[in-house]
Amino acid sequence: MTNTPALLGVTQSVCGQAWVARCTDPERSKAITAKTGASHIVSDLLCGRGVTPDDADVFLNPTLRNSMPDPSSFADMDKAAGLILDAVDRGDKITVFADYDVDGGTSAAQLLRFGRAMGHSFGLYVPDRVAEGYGPSADAFKSIQADGTKLVITVDCGASATAALQAAADIDLPVIVIDHHLMGAQLPPCAALVNPNRADDTSGQGHLAAAGVTFMLLAALSREAKRRGLKSVPDIKKFLDLTAMGTICDVVSLTGVNRAFVRQGLKVLSARQNPGLTALADVAGADGDLGTYHAGFILGPRINAGGRIGKADMGAAMLASDDPELVTRSAEQLDEVNRERKALQADILREAEARAARLPEDHAVTIVSMDGWHPGIIGIVAGRLKDRLGRPCIVIGVNDEGVGKGSGRSIKGVNLGGAITMAKAAGLLTSGGGHEMAGGLSVEASKIPAFETFINAHLEADVKTARAAQSLKIDAVITAGAANIALLDEVAVVAPFGSGNPQPMFAFENLRIAYAERLRGGFVRVSFEDAAGGRLKAICFKAQETGMDDVLLSPAAPRVHVAGTLKKNEWKGRVSVDLHIMDIALAE
Repeated sequence: MTNTPALLGVTQSVCGQAWVARCTDPERSKAITAKTGASHIVSDLLCGRGVTPDDADVFLNPTLRNSMPDPSSFADMDKAAGLILDAVDRGDKITVFADYDVDGGTSAAQLLRFGRAMGHSFGLYVPDRVAEGYGPSADAFKSIQADGTKLVITVDCGASATAALQAAADIDLPVIVIDHHLMGAQLPPCAALVNPNRADDTSGQGHLAAAGVTFMLLAALSREAKRRGLKSVPDIKKFLDLTAMGTICDVVSLTGVNRAFVRQGLKVLSARQNPGLTALADVAGADGDLGTYHAGFILGPRINAGGRIGKADMGAAMLASDDPELVTRSAEQLDEVNRERKALQADILREAEARAARLPEDHAVTIVSMDGWHPGIIGIVAGRLKDRLGRPCIVIGVNDEGVGKGSGRSIKGVNLGGAITMAKAAGLLTSGGGHEMAGGLSVEASKIPAFETFINAHLEADVKTARAAQSLKIDAVITAGAANIALLDEVAVVAPFGSGNPQPMFAFENLRIAYAERLRGGFVRVSFEDAAGGRLKAICFKAQETGMDDVLLSPAAPRVHVAGTLKKNEWKGRVSVDLHIMDIALAE
């Protein structure tokens, strides 16, 4: 609940939320309009997202020129760039060691493409999700060195891998760490460590994904290469589609330079310059311009699919390749595996929900575990559970050796990655870490109960505070007739939308349910009518799991207030607007 007055009088919606106005400072909104000439509704959107009048112009027009920090502001950045170019100059073999998710794959692909443009072919190593787990290991480093590698660059991992990095140092294998995950104050032994979340970094860019940190490394490499008079330095802006993909799929805040990365990167993505991303879009049937939805829900899951079939490096290799045959074959295989993943995910989600239902009602963090749950699926399931239960969730799959691989997702205001890091320091985990909204871990099955006790005790107060503050923030109350293409075009200047810059949420008052139909998957298709006779088409994807279907399909057809996001619907040359329902409340 919140102290802000309830919008439309909704203090308890069907989903158990109060509705409140996101913009609570109308004077700031007016000042934004005066400063930028933006419309009233755009200014309200900016105000509700904490944008000041002085920052509004850059927020609305994010470019690399006005948003990108100096690469040298990152600790060890210039050192890392120098070491890499020294290795290139000597002709040393360089291997990029990447995490197996989209952020790791896109980070690796950026470096591989940069190196190839400079005439140097970097190697690629992605650990097997099941056999090796997350991050570098002593065995992996030994294998890489035995293959002739003289320098390793880890991306999206390594910052907390102290033991593995010490093992690399012991065999005289220099390692440069490029990461963004939370880490302790003690720096691990390595040649250079670039991480805006290291304790002594003063760049102020802790919200970057690894793909963004990697792009900053490319900027440092480009600048240093030009200073040395090297030839064939590529235009790094053509890699921004990869930067944007990693930024969107890692669900980091789309504020600051991340807005520029994504805004400019989506232009490159839509131009279909990367053969791998183009092949994925083709097999998925994604036509036209590609946006954050395509990146996060169409392309991203398919890139991740490689790790689910024992080919962890397939996604990164495809994104780095210009071989038409390879990218086409990889895209088709990833598309097929992604379909299989959806079926497996549904089974695990049902089992996880059943186990979560047996937990005490007052638990802070939902932690569920089971033998045999696939480690490549548990992160997605954790996210679904978090959305349904409104609290942080960790899902752990235990293998035949009694080792649990876990993945967690959090809610705003609860630093799950930090808590996992503390659990590791307390000796409860074999490995673990993450950032505020997500984390991963390895744990002995026998220690799972102790881990559950630790996490719940550590986060109980934070979860209680965060859940008490949960509310649905509404950007504007509008009529059905105002929900049109012109409105979508008007608010598009605030895009890209995502974490830290949510899709605009609109509310509609006192609507009559003119038509409702249950669809497959528990969805409900609805048609509303307001007091002025305006009609509004809508769909509720979470109808069954939230109980909204009981209201929408009620024979009594009660009048309701409705909240949701507006989406452009293109079908056979016709363009219309659909409301995606996020919550409803009885109007009486």
